[in-house]
Order: sequence, then C-alpha cells, then structure tokens
Amino acid sequence: MVKTTVKIDGMMCNNCEAHMNEAFKALYPDAKKVKSSHEKHESIIITEEELDEETVKKAVEDTGYTYVTMVSEPYKKGLFG
Repeated sequence: MVKTTVKIDGMMCNNCEAHMNEAFKALYPDAKKVKSSHEKHESIIITEEELDEETVKKAVEDTGYTYVTMVSEPYKKGLFG
C-alpha cells in the first residue's frame, strides 16, 4: 500500500475538498481512501500502487487548483487505524 500526499493551493472550503475528493475518486476508483483538507492544503490518497505524478498534477489543475508537490511513502494500516 502507498500513501500519497498531494500539496494543493487554492482550496478554501469544504466544497473545495469535495471537488478534489471526487476528482481523485474518479481517477482512482480502487483507492482505499481519499481525504482532502483545505486547512492543510493537501489531499491524501491511499492506493495499492504508486501514483503517476503527471496524472495527479493534471487532475488537480483540471479541477481548478494549483498543484504544488507530491510525496509517496509506504503505508501500513495500524492496529487501531
């Protein structure tokens, strides 16, 4: 499993979070988890495989926001997670 954190500028509210969540869920229907935060300026996507950065960047920009950066790391669900 891979945890991808995408830093995004331009999200200002809960609706912005919903727009990014919908975009990522449409792009990655098999994602285990998609969660966006306008306060943290990021989206977190949990998937089986590593994501392609150019595809993620295009999804962010097509939704009307500014792609900043992306970091992927191994993800292990904890005992209480």
